[in-house]
Amino acid sequence: MNTPIEAAVRTNNITYAVRDVLLIADEVAKSGKEMLYLNIGDPNIYDFAPPRHMIEDTYKAMLDNHNGYSPSSGIKPALEAIERNAEQKGIKNIQDMFITTGASEAIDICLTALVNAGENILTPTPGYPLYTAIQSKLQMYENPYYLDEDNNWQPNIEDIKSKINDKTRAIVLINPNNPTGSNYSLESLNQIIDLALEHNLIIFADEIYDKLLMDGVKHTSIASLNSEVPVITFGGLSKNYMVPGFRIGWGIVSGNKNILENYLEAINKILRSRLSANHPEQYSIVGALEGNQEHLEIAMQKLTRRRNMTVDMLNAVPGISCVKPEGAFYAFPKLDIKNSDNHFIAELIKETGVVVVPGTGFGQVPGTNHFRAVFLPPEDVLEKAYKSIGDFFGKYVEKFEK
Repeated sequence: MNTPIEAAVRTNNITYAVRDVLLIADEVAKSGKEMLYLNIGDPNIYDFAPPRHMIEDTYKAMLDNHNGYSPSSGIKPALEAIERNAEQKGIKNIQDMFITTGASEAIDICLTALVNAGENILTPTPGYPLYTAIQSKLQMYENPYYLDEDNNWQPNIEDIKSKINDKTRAIVLINPNNPTGSNYSLESLNQIIDLALEHNLIIFADEIYDKLLMDGVKHTSIASLNSEVPVITFGGLSKNYMVPGFRIGWGIVSGNKNILENYLEAINKILRSRLSANHPEQYSIVGALEGNQEHLEIAMQKLTRRRNMTVDMLNAVPGISCVKPEGAFYAFPKLDIKNSDNHFIAELIKETGVVVVPGTGFGQVPGTNHFRAVFLPPEDVLEKAYKSIGDFFGKYVEKFEK
């Protein structure tokens, strides 16, 4: 029995650039070179920590033996806190809520319940690669729409209009955006609502970074702007509350009940079949959403300083330009090079040990090159990394671009 076992075709296009880049980095690290990792958006690797009461609430739940299965949609106190928080953001006409193993599972479940093979969803480009991975698994075809770098990475509404077809089922928003850090304007959000209503599309509103905003910028949940348009708002504890390892996320379904009924039953079929999300961690949700929020103020002071350093140092490098992020903890600088960003980043890692992610992994307008930098690390690490990038850029152009 020597015949190779073939993998499913649906896995052919699944990539995850954030971790794939480590294949190169791990080889370089073996040489003893100092590595500076700016690739993964995990606050806990650096000088960020969750509120203490969240840990205590989870620990108490474990001691109280809430270690079995929870209800499929989550425990009642947590769901009620999520609903109160949604209402505070102006979301009305809520039809259902459910707690999942991270927002990633909520997104996967909601896409699985909606889209058939051969259909499509509109996904932002640049955008988080989870969506393209799920597209491949569900045998959808890709239908990316572009964000406009010249307009602070706002959605390009005309591009969205041109790509809606009779197989399009949903529009995905990541707001604040990963990887660009952009925060969408009211004008953009209202135009997307109009398109969703006109074409009978559901809006997937990925708002996992909604509390991580700088410069006094306010975030608007798109579901708060219209109570009839069908929206699933995705949130969770991972980023705002610095516990990505808890794997606690959720979905909030709002909009016209009559048109959502069948879809909601399909979502709940999947929720029941996979049993439940992590149980004891759900007991931290009430305290997270309604307890002391001091950690956010501390975090945003750090992130604002580090964002400013990122933008200033990268924009000072001839051949690199960086739009100023307003939220999350990512920047998506443009590279003025002839080669691909994959080639540039591979050479950067080998030469300097600085690990960032090629823009190709998030999608970008054809003919452009970018990389994503995570500005979670302390200032001394960022300063060393950006100085290395600046020094390397000129050497790269001299060696590969002449």
